[in-house]
Amino acid sequence: MRVVVIGAGVVGSAVAAGLTRRGAQVTVLEAGTPGAGTTSTSVAWINANNKTPQAYFDLNHAAVWAHHQLPGDWFHPTGNLEYAVTDDHKEQLEARVSRLQGMGYPVERVTARRALALEPDLVPPPPGTEHVFFPVEAYVQPLRLLGRLLGEARDHGARLECGAEVTAIEAGASGVKVTVADGRTFAGDAVVTCAGRWSEQVAALAGATVPMLDPAVSGTVTNGFLVTTTAVPARLSRILTTAALNLRPDGGGRILLQSLPLDHLADPAAPVPAEVLAKMIALLPGVLHATDGAAVERAVVGQRAMPGDGLTVAGFADPDRRVYTVATHSGVTLAPLLMDEVAGELYGEESPLLAPFRPGRFTDGTAGPAPAPARRPGQQ
Repeated sequence: MRVVVIGAGVVGSAVAAGLTRRGAQVTVLEAGTPGAGTTSTSVAWINANNKTPQAYFDLNHAAVWAHHQLPGDWFHPTGNLEYAVTDDHKEQLEARVSRLQGMGYPVERVTARRALALEPDLVPPPPGTEHVFFPVEAYVQPLRLLGRLLGEARDHGARLECGAEVTAIEAGASGVKVTVADGRTFAGDAVVTCAGRWSEQVAALAGATVPMLDPAVSGTVTNGFLVTTTAVPARLSRILTTAALNLRPDGGGRILLQSLPLDHLADPAAPVPAEVLAKMIALLPGVLHATDGAAVERAVVGQRAMPGDGLTVAGFADPDRRVYTVATHSGVTLAPLLMDEVAGELYGEESPLLAPFRPGRFTDGTAGPAPAPARRPGQQ
């Protein structure tokens, strides 16, 4: 089988690797450089922690375990420690823990002493704080994961074409032809679109409908600040989730920061405001010891790839089963699972995990409305 994969982010690279495992001849077309889209601006938190409805939880839960089956030095299965100080956050956390326990998701209520054993440099929050540990969750270094997946695909014969912006997709009973901006064409038996936040435009070239939320107008649903600090001598081993600030290690003593209550200020067309940087850096010493003097090394507005109803899209988009499209907000989490599930579907093996997420829901009237911004700890 000859397959053209559009997009060399973490999802496209995973799909390419899965297809080459089955012996497919794969060409990957990338408009820019691998990982230059959403992959490079991701918190890269591997989890099914707050994923609803049930089918979406099941998909992400399976993907968490898929990461554990694909170990490497980019993968850090150290869990997620969350604590709640306010009554509102405590209620949300308790409801989430109860729901997750009922679905068989590993979660532990822990004492303040246990929390300090997990993270010795944690600044002790006030008495009465609730602490919860999610032991199977992890974080990855996303570009290194991308390199692992894309590298496997290339090792097994996949051809990567960078600077290949797709301008036309022709599909029919006999196969597909994909044209790029410089006039070159690539023929195959099928095409898989993995274009991230550009999925709507790329899928439309094949006559498919895949509505995506526009980062320019959708606010905190798709946009959020990510700040990497300079190196600090703080001990931090895992994802740490609080009301005001989320953080994780980012290599070499650096720490990646996310502050959900500030995301309403994010504008993908503008630099990160100085007052946002100052606020995020000022919050850090209140959460983690040995971070005084931290400065900003990198700051970006991350733009999430968000389908119109907030849920993953995966499936054939044409009656001849030549055009398969994938779009998801959970790309880094789902990548190792999609590697096998999508490849299997192209070889005729329907995936029960992907069956609830077909692109046809946008044209048959079953897709729900675009989601409101998720209310997370610390947000009003």
